[in-house]
Amino acid sequence: MNQKMSAETNALNWFEIPANDMQQSQKFYETIFDMQMQPMDMPGMKMAMFPWSAEQAKVGGAVVQSQMHVPSGTGPIVYLNANPDLQSVLNKVEKAGGNILMPKTRIDENSGYMALIKDIEGNTIGLHSNG
Repeated sequence: MNQKMSAETNALNWFEIPANDMQQSQKFYETIFDMQMQPMDMPGMKMAMFPWSAEQAKVGGAVVQSQMHVPSGTGPIVYLNANPDLQSVLNKVEKAGGNILMPKTRIDENSGYMALIKDIEGNTIGLHSNG
């Protein structure tokens, strides 16, 4: 059966950000987003899940350490929610050990702002906010 993605679904359901040093990566994201991640171990991998609520959110994700998760500055870019103003997140990136690749940039008058960072593991990560 061929099913098409409808307007009510998200193209993204789950994302995983590769890590070599789980503690270092978890601390980086907790620092720049000022939040706590939920550690979780699975066979052959360690995870730290971003805050997520099944009732409110449609997409979840985690920082993951395993043999098949290799940090990279190339490939798909995941944009993390940096609302209400991604500049407050950007202000913490370099102090936490990352780099700003593209500063806060207006997309257009309806789509908000974006930025690109390199996290402490070398992954290129996008940030998005409405303000």
